[in-house]
Order: sequence, then C-alpha cells, then structure tokens
Amino acid sequence: MPELPEVEAYRELAEGVIGRTVAAVHAPDPWYLKGGVTARGVGVALVGRRISGVRRHGKVLLLDTRGGPTLGLRFGMTGRIVVDGVPGVDALLYSSNAADPAWDRITFVLAHRGRRSGSLAVRDPRRLGGVELDPDERRLGPDALTLGEQKLRDALATSTAPLKARLMDQAKVAGIGNLIADEVLWRAGLDPARGAGSLTDPELRRLARTLRSTLADLIGRGGSHTGDLMPARAPGGRCPRDGAPLLRRTIGGRTTWSCPVHQR
Repeated sequence: MPELPEVEAYRELAEGVIGRTVAAVHAPDPWYLKGGVTARGVGVALVGRRISGVRRHGKVLLLDTRGGPTLGLRFGMTGRIVVDGVPGVDALLYSSNAADPAWDRITFVLAHRGRRSGSLAVRDPRRLGGVELDPDERRLGPDALTLGEQKLRDALATSTAPLKARLMDQAKVAGIGNLIADEVLWRAGLDPARGAGSLTDPELRRLARTLRSTLADLIGRGGSHTGDLMPARAPGGRCPRDGAPLLRRTIGGRTTWSCPVHQR
C-alpha cells in the first residue's frame, strides 16, 4: 500500500516530467476525479500547461504547472504512478501488480518541444485513490519527514486518542499509514493503544528520533512493507526483538500488531 516511502519513490520518478507539456488528458473513470472536476474540466485546465515542479506532502503527490493549477494525486491502497511505461515501485502489498491498462484511471499525454514524449498515468486496480485540481494542502498536517520534536509534541499534546490513531491522522501528521505506524511504535517501544497525550518528554524525544530514522530506513529499503516487524505481522507471529507472541488488535479502525512485552 502506498505510504510515504512509496510516494517519495513516485516523486523521484515524476521529476522526469518537469519541463514537459500536457498535450492531452485521458480520464475514462469519472469517479476518480474529485472536487467536482470533470474529465473535460481537467483537460481545459491542464492541456498546454508545462509541468514546472513535482512535490510530495505526506501521501499526496503534487505536480505544479506553469500559470495553471496544481495537480494532486492520491493513491489509496493500490495506486501506482507510471511514467513513460515505468512504474514508481515494482510491487505493492495487497495489490495486483499486473500491467493492465484497464486500471489506468487517468493518463496525461506529455510533449516536449512540440513532440510527444511519453505519458504519466495513475494505475489503480481498486479505485481507492483520486485526482484533484488545486487540493487544499492546509488540510494536511506537517509532513512526517519534517517532523521534529516540537511539531510532534503539537500533534500529540492533550489528545486522548490512541497513539497510533493520532499518528495516522493525516490532518495531524501527513504520510504515516498502517505499516509505518506499527513499525515505528514497535521500534520505539511504545504501546499503540495508549493515549497520544500521555507520552513523557523522554518518550516523545525517542518517538521523534525513531520516526525520522525509520522513515529514512524504509525509503532506503524500498517501501513501507520492508520493516523489521513486517514478516511477523501474521497469526502466530512473534516479536523479532524478544520472541514474545505478538498482540493483534484493532486500533483506529486498522489491524494492529504490537509486542506486549517491550511496548508500553
């Protein structure tokens, strides 16, 4: 599933379209267009516009255009970006990774100096992502990669929500999904069910350090599914650190795996 590391890989791949011009838009799935925009509206807004920059905010990929709107791409659980036929990641957990053009929910035909130069598409088997023009980035919290101790304190302070649920709230912290939340809290030795506002100062500092190091580690390894806890997240799984049987719960509406021994 695309979490911050996957969308960061998408951003790196999409940098290859900077300077190219949108020559045409194919949007065969009206449901995939969000914010009241239509296929015709996307074409009118973007055709003839040059892509001037590519950014990522949390799990949202943002393509800025010269003199035009910003294109926001969300990927849900199974969305991948495909640039000039090359996918942003080789495989996604819980998704078919077949190269089926029927799953291309929107495609931007690109040109450079007046000649066709490839395309950028969003391939999403389960249709859980979406495309929006000028998305309101203010609805998102600070990007998890930029989250220092004070920003993390602001996101968690006074909240009685479970720690994991708060970390996954995109309005508070942008970019953390289910797999990363379990991995970070397992590495930090913190119980995902405890109140988010209950952390002591030393625990908060440890969580901030662990969040940064874990994200860097997973980006380097190639995805949110590459964590040390991941192989044990299954019935009968044991903690890779101390061998205790893992505890399976539902927290924040998501299946959660944690160690009852060292996560407190």
